[in-house]
Amino acid sequence: MNAGSEPFWKNLASLRLNRAEASGAVGDLGTFLPLLVGMVSGCGLHLGQALLFAGIAGVITGLMFGIPMPIQPMKAIAIVAITEGMSVPEILAAGVLTGAVMLVLGVTGLIDWFNRAVPRVLIRAIQLALGFKLLSTGFNMSIGSRPWIGGDSIALAAVSFALLLWLRSSQRAPAALAVFVLGVMALLVSQPHLFLSLHLGLEHLTLQSIAASDWITGFWRGAMPQIPLTVLNSVMAVSLLSADLFGQRRAEPKKIALSLGLLNLAFCPFGAMPMCHGAGGLAAHYRHGGRTGGCTIILGLANIALALLFGSSLLPIFSFYPRSVLGMLLAFAGVELMLVCRDQKAARDIVVMLMAATVCVVTNFATGFLFGWAVVALIRARTPVAARLHDQLSEQGTTVISANLK
Repeated sequence: MNAGSEPFWKNLASLRLNRAEASGAVGDLGTFLPLLVGMVSGCGLHLGQALLFAGIAGVITGLMFGIPMPIQPMKAIAIVAITEGMSVPEILAAGVLTGAVMLVLGVTGLIDWFNRAVPRVLIRAIQLALGFKLLSTGFNMSIGSRPWIGGDSIALAAVSFALLLWLRSSQRAPAALAVFVLGVMALLVSQPHLFLSLHLGLEHLTLQSIAASDWITGFWRGAMPQIPLTVLNSVMAVSLLSADLFGQRRAEPKKIALSLGLLNLAFCPFGAMPMCHGAGGLAAHYRHGGRTGGCTIILGLANIALALLFGSSLLPIFSFYPRSVLGMLLAFAGVELMLVCRDQKAARDIVVMLMAATVCVVTNFATGFLFGWAVVALIRARTPVAARLHDQLSEQGTTVISANLK
């Protein structure tokens, strides 16, 4: 049995709470902060409540999985909410409905069947496309429309890039932690008045009222685009990436689906942001030092402390934290995610992966996935049975050898 399936108390022995895990904890802020701030400032989501429940979820997943399983905003819901305008009840309804679907898939075992049925090359295509998007978004966030000099500038991005390269293997001064502190210092120097606006106190927690119309709108506008992305990226891609990075400590698809379902069903009714476990987040935590569940526990405890102490008064600081720093963290996470696709050696698989990834980038992940599956089906229909059997046996052998090496 792998560690990802062990009871949480058996994961305690492997937990580490050190500088490397703390560095990994801040490595995913490039995705976390912009989407969370967008939903808070643009849609009215309460920052204090969102941080509190994200923190509790981070502690739970750190104990459950024993690896740095990320807690991120559900991207499709967040993007639709920010760009097209969704009310808080509609956002929460979308999170609850997506969580309910994931819980059903996990309880029935359908997610395991789907995971076995999907060719690995298509999951690699999803990871390659997501890694490329993280890389390009990160660089655009860091240098696009930024001044050359200042508290959020191209110069700060260049210094962040240099630190991430220079300290990439350092244990005494983990790279992401050093860059995060650099961003805090830059913000403190350039806009010290933001820190003077902090005040103590968390908003009162209440069960949110969700009307029938909110459930309908939340389903069609939020849950519908989110569900396929959650299945592909937050469950299947995360499970495969966890096997790449942690071997026998991998997180199984069923456990990931159950985690997503329960967290959103339990927390969204109280004002939590819809949460997922993204492959990009796992790559970010790992790339910047996270190796155990201690990574998300550290981040979770920090979020809980910030929520209880300062609540929504943190919004100005979060809103103006240097995007040049967050972008570099995001770009490095994208590179880490793209690197796992190197295991596709056959020319045919490389072509399929690149084609499907391109469609994912140009359109969306669901369309790219369906296109890739159609290409795979066409290739299989034209390939003799003996050749397909040889390919399957070779892939199984490669998987076994890789697992043994890890």
